[in-house]
Amino acid sequence: MNDTPLATLLFPFERGLIDPPGEGERVLFLGAPGGLLLPSDFSGNLTAVQGYRPDYLALSQAGVSVEPEPVGEGYDTALVLLGRHRRENEQRLSEALERTRPGALIVASCAKKDGGGSVRKRMASLVELEDHASKHHGVVFWLRRPETLTPLLLAELNGTDSRADGFATAAGGFSDDGVDPGSALLIECLPDNLSGAVADFAAGWGYLSVAAAARAPEVKSIDLYEAHHASLEAARRNMAEKAPRMAARFFWHDLLGEPVNERYDAILMNPPFHRSRAAEPDMGHGMIATAAKALKPRGRLFLVANRQLPYEESLEKHFAAQGELRRDTVFKVLWGRK
Repeated sequence: MNDTPLATLLFPFERGLIDPPGEGERVLFLGAPGGLLLPSDFSGNLTAVQGYRPDYLALSQAGVSVEPEPVGEGYDTALVLLGRHRRENEQRLSEALERTRPGALIVASCAKKDGGGSVRKRMASLVELEDHASKHHGVVFWLRRPETLTPLLLAELNGTDSRADGFATAAGGFSDDGVDPGSALLIECLPDNLSGAVADFAAGWGYLSVAAAARAPEVKSIDLYEAHHASLEAARRNMAEKAPRMAARFFWHDLLGEPVNERYDAILMNPPFHRSRAAEPDMGHGMIATAAKALKPRGRLFLVANRQLPYEESLEKHFAAQGELRRDTVFKVLWGRK
């Protein structure tokens, strides 16, 4: 989702500090951005890993071999783009170590604003780095995969708990440290007569679906839509563990770029409004429009949002009736009916 460290990642190759992958070499690219363009002298066989659905689709459409999660082992080179989430960064670095052959080149970069200097220092405390550089507002470092990966090294990189508030969560996904207060408020406001076929748009790791299954016994099925692959897999685990009797389906899906073919009696939504640090309310407006198309006649949408986000105008545009159920100092819960 964030390709700003790409120029930093390529800098040591462009300056001749390290050699690019050669013909026949196998290259693993963890966190590859959707608009990926590699230099012409990169000759290796690339496998990209990208779990964010829009970037995955962009890579696939560009002809790149891409997977939502790492696959294979014994790679000759690993390229790693790092971002704001420490647990996700450390998981990617661990994958790079575990899926390359001994002596393989591992190159990682991170924007300075995302803590690139701290990431480099932490890795240097765990394994010997070959060198590092600063360029394009980021930090890049590289190392050779050790002959032996010690349990201590892997434990350091994989030691952060992947559960919070009793739920499986996903590194790098929304609210990976526990239940989001806005989602909890939305569940409090759901009507007693919620029933039929329900969808959870931007489901994350599934809190709304789990809670709705417990609160509304007349709900017959829940479909979960989520663009972040790891979050969807966490949602699958949470539903199996906490709502095993609920009929549930899981869609790795870009709600702003791919059509929804099913129709629902109700849709629940805590729409994202960040792709980067800046608020992007157009994401929520787009998801409201998508929800309106996916609802049956007289179907209902229930959503929670930060108070300042102007989603009422979209509800007025796309729904026959709409209103507000509750607000507190941070959030508001809105509804719309087809």
